[in-house]
Amino acid sequence: MARGQLVFISGGVRSGKSAYAETIVRTFGATRKVYIASGQAHDKEMKERIERHQLDRLQDDWFTIEQANHMEKAIEKMQPHDLVLWDCVTTWLANELYEGWETNNICADKAGCMEAKWSHLQKTIEQMLNTVDLLTIVSNEVLDDFVRDERYQAWLGKIHMWLVERADKAIEMENGLAFRRK
Repeated sequence: MARGQLVFISGGVRSGKSAYAETIVRTFGATRKVYIASGQAHDKEMKERIERHQLDRLQDDWFTIEQANHMEKAIEKMQPHDLVLWDCVTTWLANELYEGWETNNICADKAGCMEAKWSHLQKTIEQMLNTVDLLTIVSNEVLDDFVRDERYQAWLGKIHMWLVERADKAIEMENGLAFRRK
């Protein structure tokens, strides 16, 4: 694979997609491995889970960027030739779509809000690809997620379609098996 490659991996919860994505990054080359984590610690259990994952990645020589939303901020921490794994689109989407939930003023209810965020993310992904050697993006399947909101599922479907179209390789995971779709 050449510089600026995009690999998109989707699959069900516990399908092995994140582990497979890590393997792709590990075997791609000898440059810096960067993990973009988009989870947020809203409770003690999630905070402990994030800390455990950070420690695991540190021991495996990953540089971690905690970026729950505003993905463009992650670019500032990237270096030329990085091998980047972003896990995952579904968490980013929930963070952005429901931004403002604390005040009952969510983005999903505002005209044009998600359209602007999606347009901005597309530009951000292109900027990342102009910097790094590899960008691997992981996502859950559209109907295999905890959010049962039609707006969420519609946006996730739209994002997946664009990522598959844009990707150099698109892979679907099922029970630990990888099926190349593109």
